[in-house]
Amino acid sequence: MEFKDYYKILGVEKDATQEEIKKAYRKLAMKHHPDKNPGNKQAEEKFKEITEANEVLGNPDKRKKYDHLGANWRQYERSGAGGNQDWYRNYSSGSPGGSYQFEGDLGDLFGNMGGFSDFFESFFGGRSTRQRPGQGFRRTAASKGQDYEANLNISLAEAFKGTDSQFKIDGKTLRVKIAPGTREGTKLRLKNQGAPGMRGGERGDLYLNIHIIDDPFYEIKDDDLFFNLDLELYTAVLGGKKQITTLDGKTINLNIPQETDSGKIFKIKGMGLPKIPNKNLRGDLYIRVIIQIPKNLTEEEKKLFKKLNDLRKS
Repeated sequence: MEFKDYYKILGVEKDATQEEIKKAYRKLAMKHHPDKNPGNKQAEEKFKEITEANEVLGNPDKRKKYDHLGANWRQYERSGAGGNQDWYRNYSSGSPGGSYQFEGDLGDLFGNMGGFSDFFESFFGGRSTRQRPGQGFRRTAASKGQDYEANLNISLAEAFKGTDSQFKIDGKTLRVKIAPGTREGTKLRLKNQGAPGMRGGERGDLYLNIHIIDDPFYEIKDDDLFFNLDLELYTAVLGGKKQITTLDGKTINLNIPQETDSGKIFKIKGMGLPKIPNKNLRGDLYIRVIIQIPKNLTEEEKKLFKKLNDLRKS
């Protein structure tokens, strides 16, 4: 299995700051996002690749583990020094013979676009097991099976609208419903979908930890959404209109006043995430203006800008 250089994928140096990584991811994600490249399988695969890279480098803990092993990750794993077993296996102190390792093919899901790469799964693992307090085994009595725990990755759009995810575990196909407005860190319990019980005991449970993948367009803060609007210099100076498509597919026609400064924020009430527990109410949408300076100016354009500059000085 080939080593993936996540730094190269995002086009950043190994000493890049978290802000530089975030900026690089956003730029590439906006370019290759499936919504901007409908039907383009190459762009879809590229988007998955840069999202995977951001999932690692944008997470300080994962980045530290990745940097520590680097291209020698497979040697480390084969040497018996630990690898992802040490990072993600949680051994049980109460069961004779140690804990049970989940061997299903749930893994980390990526919305409707399939899972992260085999390299990601091998490097970081996607599964873990845990034993609940007081769940020790008795040799003579029936006991409940081990609980399984896994991560479920969904997109922000899926968290907003809700979705159904289907996967297999121990040969059985399961479907889990993600409710609209689901938040990062939500934990779902699937009763009796864990390891088989001992001596006739019931099966353990499966716990899914919901993780919302970074979106290239929106940021989440509580119930509110923040959207960075790239605005041409000319529109910022002269004013105009910009269209924005929201997560629920609606189109907003935003009026840009003349002489709008970079960093100005427009507030659109009731266009954020559904609130919890009252999902009939929604947070707000904040649109942050980022003025784009024109590049590759012609000589004529440079003359005009110089003339404008002279006029301002007179």
